[in-house]
Amino acid sequence: MNDGFLAYLQQLELIAFFSGYPLVYAISYVIAGNTKIKKSFVSFLIPGLPFSYALLGILYLGLQLKNLYPDYSLANIKSHIQYPYLVIWALLAILFFLPVFRKKNQLTLIHSFAFFALILIDLFKQFSTGNVIVQNDMKVYSFSLLLNCCTLLVLTTIFFFYNFSKKKAKS
Repeated sequence: MNDGFLAYLQQLELIAFFSGYPLVYAISYVIAGNTKIKKSFVSFLIPGLPFSYALLGILYLGLQLKNLYPDYSLANIKSHIQYPYLVIWALLAILFFLPVFRKKNQLTLIHSFAFFALILIDLFKQFSTGNVIVQNDMKVYSFSLLLNCCTLLVLTTIFFFYNFSKKKAKS
């Protein structure tokens, strides 16, 4: 296979996991900012944002380990990873499980802008060269939005039921 094609596939993987997060982040803040629903299920959206982003990092790590499966040698990793700095940056999302990084939700947003920039770069490339790669990016971006929403909703549901059972145990 051509290294350019492998690099493009790896770029699509990065877009699929992390680029939809800024929109999910913004929507979560808009929904949770509504004062009428402060004490409901929605109140767990904001605390769940760093956890869902870290979960995306874990899922991305799992995909990379699956892709490298039989041979985890350094030579094989070097041959399969086309964007090593972006992959390392993506794997740093796992650090948002730590309380030090989890306290600042804005850090997750800043972290994800690097991957959203990949879509913007492809968009500018299309204007200059006339390629149709933006169609692929938008399909993958849609998947990214779905993946980000699902991880956030699953974790929000877990937080909600955990706190509900904690309150029920106290009374």
